[in-house]
Amino acid sequence: MRIVNNIAEAKEEIGFARAAGKRIGFVPTMGYLHDGHLSLVETSRRHSDYQALSIFVNKIQFNDTKDYEGYPREFERDFDLALRAGVDLVFIPSDDEIYRNQLTFVDVEHLTEHLCGATRPGHFRGVCTVVTKLFNIIRPDVSVFGQKDIQQALIIIKMAMDLNFPIKIIISRIIREEGGLAMSSRNKHLTPDMKTRARSIYRGLAAAERAIAEGERQAAAITAAVKKELDAGKPDKIDYISLVSYYTLQPVKQIEGTSVLAVAAFFGSTRLIDNMIIEKKEGVFSCVY
Repeated sequence: MRIVNNIAEAKEEIGFARAAGKRIGFVPTMGYLHDGHLSLVETSRRHSDYQALSIFVNKIQFNDTKDYEGYPREFERDFDLALRAGVDLVFIPSDDEIYRNQLTFVDVEHLTEHLCGATRPGHFRGVCTVVTKLFNIIRPDVSVFGQKDIQQALIIIKMAMDLNFPIKIIISRIIREEGGLAMSSRNKHLTPDMKTRARSIYRGLAAAERAIAEGERQAAAITAAVKKELDAGKPDKIDYISLVSYYTLQPVKQIEGTSVLAVAAFFGSTRLIDNMIIEKKEGVFSCVY
């Protein structure tokens, strides 16, 4: 496994792999890797021959300086996990390497209006800018994003289409801890009590799935089922519980086509997100979470 810190070296390594006829897979991360990240690499390996992974804590997507400064960083640990996962190239640039005299940014409209876009202004501008730069550096054939960050993944798919990136974007399923909590680098900041209470997010999604299976289609009733379970976990703040269209990420009043039930809540100062994709297949609604 090669570890490189600058753009020229990353491009050179990718060039060698491409010249050898290899199909390039790419997983962008902010580090502090866990099984969720490693599952993205595993998915990428099924669709490509050479695995690139970036580690870059992207300052411009953070709204809170303390959140940025407190984001967990353990690079030697990450390198070991990446090696064991079969990663061929780790690209770990500095801020100056990525944002040298930066005056250009990338925005995606409409899809960024609700959910995390409503409560974290500028967040997706930062995400889209850094992912565009990484796509141009790595030039992957395939890139894998996690369902846990479903709004991000759908925005990246739209951005890649609009900017004519010849990249297949794959959304990989959520990997969960015991008890259902979605794996996240931020889980490190949770005390044992917070983690126990945070499992109420998963219980809320499960309650929504039961309501849908029993015939409920109204957004108000479905989100109320989530809130009842989430309230029992005593979050410090609920950011949102929202039912939106999968294709537009706009709120819907009832389930008709493919939808996303999304949740964001704080336990202590740690903001956790989770979601469920609701699809209709052969007249029956199924939930993926």
